[in-house]
Amino acid sequence: MRPVLAAVSILFAAAPAFAQCSDADKKALEAFDRTWGEATTRGDRAGLQAIMAEDYQALGPAAAQTRAATIDAAVRAAERNRANPAEAPRIAYDSYSITCTPNTATVTHRNVSTVRVAGKDESFYSRSVHVLEKRGGRWQVVANAGHPLDDQGVLAYMEREWNDASVKRDVAWFERNYASDMTEISSRTGVLANKSQAIADVRTDKSVLQSLDLSDLSVRVEGNTAVVTGVNRVVGRDPEGKPIDRRVRFTDVFIKRDGRWQVWATQGTTIQ
Repeated sequence: MRPVLAAVSILFAAAPAFAQCSDADKKALEAFDRTWGEATTRGDRAGLQAIMAEDYQALGPAAAQTRAATIDAAVRAAERNRANPAEAPRIAYDSYSITCTPNTATVTHRNVSTVRVAGKDESFYSRSVHVLEKRGGRWQVVANAGHPLDDQGVLAYMEREWNDASVKRDVAWFERNYASDMTEISSRTGVLANKSQAIADVRTDKSVLQSLDLSDLSVRVEGNTAVVTGVNRVVGRDPEGKPIDRRVRFTDVFIKRDGRWQVWATQGTTIQ
């Protein structure tokens, strides 16, 4: 397997052997993280004090920030946003990756901040890494680090989203992220399709996809065009109910339009 770009490798790293998270644990930790995000948006000082440990540190490129300074900054930002709601960013959290033991946890996720720029919505992306400890029987955040995502990181997340949308038959994802003039060459039939035809196939395909796993991911960006290559392992059942387990090497071409990356062309070849 070719090495994954350093900027995006954390997305697809296997969980460490000591991880003891159940699905219920992960859901609870994700809910805890979202509560933290909501308290930050509201500038809820009491809520943030309960969530963040007294020895909390926010680790940034310039200097570490204490619990008190972090909370003060959140309260001031919330006050500014309430005074200027039209300029307030809309922030969403997704693409969670969580590992934990009974008393420690690491939570990684993407942040999507959408703001109004020149009359149009524009999205900015970053990634956060949180370290939590269970103290006194409840989770508290002890450290936080994060940084903006470059184009390589944004595109790596898009590939992951694409797989999730394929498994869930999330037609809305394809409607939004396929460029109007995109083309698709099927790895199964070799047929060339445009956007409407490709989306129609998503709607009508009777196969059931259980999982799509990425490997060998490589992202190259040149201006407003990007090429992503990699391998997807496809597991599921075909329309006749027969098992599917194949590996497909793909090439995806993206174009940046209206301030965001969109799928411009995609082609896959089944590895024999």
